[in-house]
Amino acid sequence: MITTRSEVQDGMRIDWNVEIEMDDGNVLRADVFRPIAEGKYPVIMSYGPYGKGYSFQEGYPNAWEKMVTDYPEILHGSTNKYQSWEVVDPEKWVPDDYAIVRVDSRGAGCSPGILEKFSAREHQDFYQCIEWAGVQPWSNGKVGLNGISYYGVSQWFVGSLQPPHLAAMCVWEGYTDWYRDSSHHGGILNNAMERGWIERQLKVVQYGRGLRGPRSVVTGEPTCGEVTLSEKELAENFYDHAEAALEHPLDDEFYRPRQPKYDKITYPLLACSNWGGPLHCRGTIEGFVRAASEQKWLEIHGDAHQSLFYANYGISLQKRFFDYFLKGKDNGWDKQPKVQLQVRHIDETFVERHEDEWPIARTEWTKFYLHPNRQLSKNPPGESKKIDFEAMGEGLVFLTDPFEKETEITGPAAAKLFASSSTTDADFFLVLRLFSAEMLECFWQGSVDPNTPVDFGWLRASHRKLDPELSTFYRPYHTHDEVQPLQPGVPIELDVELWPTSIVVPAGYRIGLSIRGKDYRNTKKSSGIKLSHFRNEMVGTGPFLHNDPLDRKPGIFDGTTTIHIDPDNAPYLLLPVIPEK
Repeated sequence: MITTRSEVQDGMRIDWNVEIEMDDGNVLRADVFRPIAEGKYPVIMSYGPYGKGYSFQEGYPNAWEKMVTDYPEILHGSTNKYQSWEVVDPEKWVPDDYAIVRVDSRGAGCSPGILEKFSAREHQDFYQCIEWAGVQPWSNGKVGLNGISYYGVSQWFVGSLQPPHLAAMCVWEGYTDWYRDSSHHGGILNNAMERGWIERQLKVVQYGRGLRGPRSVVTGEPTCGEVTLSEKELAENFYDHAEAALEHPLDDEFYRPRQPKYDKITYPLLACSNWGGPLHCRGTIEGFVRAASEQKWLEIHGDAHQSLFYANYGISLQKRFFDYFLKGKDNGWDKQPKVQLQVRHIDETFVERHEDEWPIARTEWTKFYLHPNRQLSKNPPGESKKIDFEAMGEGLVFLTDPFEKETEITGPAAAKLFASSSTTDADFFLVLRLFSAEMLECFWQGSVDPNTPVDFGWLRASHRKLDPELSTFYRPYHTHDEVQPLQPGVPIELDVELWPTSIVVPAGYRIGLSIRGKDYRNTKKSSGIKLSHFRNEMVGTGPFLHNDPLDRKPGIFDGTTTIHIDPDNAPYLLLPVIPEK
């Protein structure tokens, strides 16, 4: 039986499964970790569906093993038995006089109800949890939000509701736009993310799994509630997000409640993004740029998704931010530069640099034109030509000459294409790549995949309509609100967004642009690399695949795609070249 109780252990006062009643009578459950001494403490809250009592080590064993192997410091100063997926370790925060509150969202873990991710009901629940924490006798009335991925994404939504006791937000790799950042990249269904994520990360900790679900390694109690429901009952309490994504191929009314109101996000904000991988990078930066807060900071790093959040680098950054806004400490955070970048180099090293804005003001926006001989050049092409490729195939690769000197590319990128199809539609998968003098491709540890290229971009040709108010020359913004079919053989103009990236290109290396008709693979062979929480191998794009036959119907998407090169309408790749300060 799940009970609410309080005990002292490992230097903390722990209140297990505290009940928080919502306005509709439903009761959510939270664990509270706080200092033993009586007092009023600032709150760090996380709210989400991954099971507050589900051990990181048990649920995500290879991610944990890699993280602590790369950063053994994570193991120091903690028993690590309270570690849960993508939320703070209370043993690293409570000694610094913080109260840590972990809430199981509705329908997940020990909180009953229907599990519907990023729904309006979830946002309201989160709001009420913040307000509950703000008035507890052990709270100083200031609530900060912190966490990775889902625990970051949900912050954008609850921040839009402006709860009075919310005092600061740290979004660590949390996208803003479910449609553009997650379910549909460039209008193409990201099916593996929806289906794989749902089965392997949400349903395993759904409320009602009871005795069939995992148990807490600390208390021994079921992490999915005291009630064991039938599979039929579990299905009735779960909103099928994968089916919904298929049923809503456009950015329609289904997605509106799942998009933040940027003009309502006025709280102090620390947005931390990751260069490597097609999920959180774009949205985290978008949130920073568009949030109305006058006190906002951006940090962008590399490496695996969770690692730096738990490492000394991330904890130090987070605590400086929260100490300043939740405790009022004069620690110099007010002098923190607005943008902190970990600039990526080919040897997997990163060099920290501070900037005053994003994109960087001194950026030299540089066009590399596509030529018929598959060259990328700063000079426009001198002849016209059409180049065909199989619409669902490997596509084309365009290369620069070797760079004459070391060159930094940091910021958002874009491509202008002129293309046609033998059918009424075509999907474009763009990959920015880097090759050594010996034409060996360079890879990095992405947020998930250990062999990730420089950058990605996608666009379904029928979704080419731009939003004139939100688009810029370096960041095209597509409305995705109507389908504009192609006329077979008739060229159309396409503006493709490539997500923000950073790479220092050594002298003698080449930049490559792949224009493909399907997901990129960095090897034709099996990589043998898998993560326990994803079903596919890691071959360059992580779990983020776009191959659902219901979304990419063969009769429409398996024709012939043609790239049109002409001096008067020259296609190009736009890169953000950064000169030295």
